[in-house]
Amino acid sequence: MLTIKRLDQNDAQRLIAGARAKAIEINVPMCIAVTDESGNLIAFERMDGGKITSITVAQDKAFTAAAARKATHEYNAACVPGNLVFGIHTSMAGRLCVVGGGLPVSVDGAVVGGIGLSSGTPQQDMDCAQAGIDHFLKA
Repeated sequence: MLTIKRLDQNDAQRLIAGARAKAIEINVPMCIAVTDESGNLIAFERMDGGKITSITVAQDKAFTAAAARKATHEYNAACVPGNLVFGIHTSMAGRLCVVGGGLPVSVDGAVVGGIGLSSGTPQQDMDCAQAGIDHFLKA
């Protein structure tokens, strides 16, 4: 039998709070998604002004980061024509996201979930996702 570490609702809200604080600091309203280790949504927030299209993108980034146990920007770097991983973004009905802004959340070396942000540039999304993780790990 497996014992699985998984984020709970309080953890998800801490991740969102840290990401939201960074989004406010940089003045970019974000969509913020947090998933469990399997990529299933635990919590979501669309800040006032967060882009409508970013609702799905943020959730897909969090899904990818958790389920694949890899940051979405790492897929982006590898997903170029000629590389063997090229085309992975078309798998799972296009749900695997290769745009920066999705990070796996790890505790004691185990991926326990994912966080995905969307509405800014990929770098802004990545910075806010990292701020969420930093805030979570401080608690």
